[in-house]
Amino acid sequence: MSRHAKRRIRLAAVLALLVGAASAQAGVVAGMRAPDGLGLDRDGKPHTLAEHRGKVVVLSFWASWCGYCLKELPVLEKIQRTLGKDRIEVVAINVDKERAKYVAMRRKLKDFQFTMTVDDDHALADAYGVDGLPHLVLVDKDGRAAYVHIGYAERQLPFFVEEINELLDEKHGA
Repeated sequence: MSRHAKRRIRLAAVLALLVGAASAQAGVVAGMRAPDGLGLDRDGKPHTLAEHRGKVVVLSFWASWCGYCLKELPVLEKIQRTLGKDRIEVVAINVDKERAKYVAMRRKLKDFQFTMTVDDDHALADAYGVDGLPHLVLVDKDGRAAYVHIGYAERQLPFFVEEINELLDEKHGA
């Protein structure tokens, strides 16, 4: 085999590895079916996306050390209370490495109506491609990721509300 042919094979192999690595890191993108698992609640009960079929599901990956995440949670709680659990389900998925931090935050947010879960082993965060916080995924009524937002600013929250309203439109996902 010629030196040129060997070089092309090596280049093709490197490109294949890069494409594979990029797709492994990509996680969930808009239009893709979202993974079913949603983490474990404080009692260790697993929650799934299938439980909420027919509703818009807002997934917020957060950690106790993420200042913006802590600002976002009350906004998500207001959305949950305003729209009601019959139409929308907000699931706040904690990715703290120390469970004690999640438990402490859970106590502080005890009056919140949205679902709070923990992703202890980061399997769910890996499946969604979470590599930075905040990370928000809006899932349509059929269980497909409609919008994925990573590392956003507070001024973007009104746009997310518009996206949620679009997903709540009875024509969407029907």
